[in-house]
Amino acid sequence: MSKVVLLAINSKYIHSSLAVRMLASAISAYSRLQHDVIVIETTIHQDINEVAALISSSNPDVVGISTYIWNAAMLQGLLGTLKTMLPSAIIVLGGPEASHNAGFWQQHGADYVLRGEGEHSFPRLLDELSSGEAEPIEPSGALSPTNLSDAIAVIDPYSKEYMDALDGRIAYIETSRGCPFRCSFCMSAGSDVRFFPIDAAKERLGKLAASSTQTVKLVDRTFNSDIRRAYELFEHVIRLDTECHFHFEVAADLFDDRTISLLKSAPPGRIQLEAGLQSYFEPALRAASRHMNMEKADRNICELLDHGNIHVHVDLIAGLPYETLPDFQISFDRAFALGAHTLQLGFLKLLHGSEIRERAGEFRIRFDFNPPYEIISSPWLSAEDLHILKEAENALQRTYNKGRFLSTLQYVLSASGIRPFVLFSKLGKAAPNCGTHLSLYALEVYECLSKLPNVRDDELRDSMVRDWLMMVKGKNLPPFLRNPNERRTQLRVLAEKSLGRAIERSEAAVLLSGKGVFVDSNDRDPVTGLHKLHTMDFPA
Repeated sequence: MSKVVLLAINSKYIHSSLAVRMLASAISAYSRLQHDVIVIETTIHQDINEVAALISSSNPDVVGISTYIWNAAMLQGLLGTLKTMLPSAIIVLGGPEASHNAGFWQQHGADYVLRGEGEHSFPRLLDELSSGEAEPIEPSGALSPTNLSDAIAVIDPYSKEYMDALDGRIAYIETSRGCPFRCSFCMSAGSDVRFFPIDAAKERLGKLAASSTQTVKLVDRTFNSDIRRAYELFEHVIRLDTECHFHFEVAADLFDDRTISLLKSAPPGRIQLEAGLQSYFEPALRAASRHMNMEKADRNICELLDHGNIHVHVDLIAGLPYETLPDFQISFDRAFALGAHTLQLGFLKLLHGSEIRERAGEFRIRFDFNPPYEIISSPWLSAEDLHILKEAENALQRTYNKGRFLSTLQYVLSASGIRPFVLFSKLGKAAPNCGTHLSLYALEVYECLSKLPNVRDDELRDSMVRDWLMMVKGKNLPPFLRNPNERRTQLRVLAEKSLGRAIERSEAAVLLSGKGVFVDSNDRDPVTGLHKLHTMDFPA
């Protein structure tokens, strides 16, 4: 019997690892020999020596590590430490970072690198290591597409041990593998799509819905690539008796009217959709082999947002070939106009195994050779351009994407007439996110926005007060937003009468307009996360 440690290094504690649980179940299902498997989950924020000591305390014969872009930088140091602490242990790497860069990882201490899917190859390697049959080469054991349904039918990662370890963290599930599209920036480009048995998918979704998690993320690359199957699984999730949120990555242009109608029937907050738009600039989309009906995608996103029950997240990628800063600003403004709850401004990453990395020289794209392999400059975006984009992304992430100052941003955009990208660029330059306390950050936001043309100070302050009450619970208004109005006590009395209960001082404020506002901290929108705001006039 060999002792095996399966190590996951997550980006945050709130995340859990699906890969190591799948491998643990696969070892039980497919190994000819018996192996003692221990699953360890850590994060990139833990000290390398602490992680190594945790692993070595089990005195394993084999250490299997799941590698990704977020843990690759930490992993290099960890492998050296493990080799010192466990000189006789065999280190096996798998996952996308190792699969596409095997030689590098073998030079840094990996004894074996498994390419592709490991459900069959890893158990086989463990048996060979235990029996002395393994050769010191790089095994290649990709799971055959024809075997996937049979394999997954007996591999269930959601054991009691997993459920106990979940402890409220985000849970992950896959109902398919592969992607039909060939986007050059993605490692999954053009891989065959294989679907897990739909009954097994439903059963596992139900199991997670009854667990301690609040969010279940489906890792399918394009969940709705088969719209009939997607409809059936959406319908199943909608019918579950649960408070969980289910997050799906989708192609917005693939939705049909029937599926959109179904999604509108979902309980508020039950469904979260992440739709990758990437760009509206046609030359960039062609260069990235990104094919999408953008007009239909826009219509579907607006239709999904219109009912107000689904949280919608859209993505853009800055740095695609041929898209200049002015071109990207147009893409950004068009995406922002959709009104999605989250607009992620990401930056091109030239991942190992992606076509865009292989063509980096052809496109003359300079990028960082250290993870996450982000673009440094190109013929279309200078380093200075990217700095401007980073500033805008900082402001976008700190405000809009966190549900902060939403009505304030809309007021300023309307009053000043400036474009959304310009606004976030100005805000990012004036109020950089350097770990500033929220009250101080609010002051920086106010000072920046108050200087914009046609922005009235009283309306700006009142907008920020309303936003503060909705987005922050239990924190007093920043001093610059406080209105020492003698009617504040009267307002609390009226608010408590309206709500039928006592409220905190921080939950009510008198606006400069003379109106009173208060929030119901027990009434939080499950889609936006904001508290319900009430406005009232004082009796004559």
